[in-house]
Amino acid sequence: MSDENSKFKRLGEYLKSRRDRLQPEAAGLKETNSQRRTPGLRREEVAILAGVSSTYYTWLEQGREVTASREIMESLSQALRLTPDERTHLFELWNPGNPDTVPSINTVSPGLNPQWRDIISQLSYPSFITNERSEVLAWNDKAGEVLSNFGKLPASERIMLRLLFLDQGLRRRMLNWEEFALYSVAVFRTYYDMHLHDLWYKDMVVKLCEDSMDFAEMWKLHNIQGKKVNRVVIQSLSTNQSVTYDINSVASLADHPGLHICIYTPVVAES
Repeated sequence: MSDENSKFKRLGEYLKSRRDRLQPEAAGLKETNSQRRTPGLRREEVAILAGVSSTYYTWLEQGREVTASREIMESLSQALRLTPDERTHLFELWNPGNPDTVPSINTVSPGLNPQWRDIISQLSYPSFITNERSEVLAWNDKAGEVLSNFGKLPASERIMLRLLFLDQGLRRRMLNWEEFALYSVAVFRTYYDMHLHDLWYKDMVVKLCEDSMDFAEMWKLHNIQGKKVNRVVIQSLSTNQSVTYDINSVASLADHPGLHICIYTPVVAES
């Protein structure tokens, strides 16, 4: 399949996933007495809401190479009740008149500037440097204590998304694991859809779906989420006490576009 065909296919899959999750009442449609055989809206209902023909919308979902204007994408975004992050993702998939030539900037992880390693080593909070693949490229001692012993892992396994689902110890200690896992998969899906040329993403998803039923189920949801400050609750390895962290991401290091520092900042309880 050509890259251009792949783009249309992913756009179609994304539209279908948003249609399947949207209930008629949420879309402003009145309930009918007819029994629905599939979840969510019907294709013809989305077409009516977006002001396009049913055949045209069906072709979009099927991944056919049909022309779609920005106005049509706007209409579909409104019809499917997309969130701001989901709308942004829709337009990135659409990418009008511009072949997907965005390089996979982290196909080979670059050597890090030693200064960035020095910076995180001096932080007292769990911190690490990662890329869009969620590969952990550098970390401080506190991250090794709180999250995982990264130094004992081969580089191929030093991937936060992989550890989140396959490291049973980390999963057990992460008290809001399901909420955080859903968020992490949605962020990863955003990068996955943007890197059509990078087979690493596809191989990663196939392997994780094989190794984790939970990941496979979350992946089917096709959720999209931009990075934001997120919260995680982790139980200490040495005690039974748990610590709540806000995860702050300092994006796009000056000399390494696409890399960022993740800092786990403890949340101080209000007195």
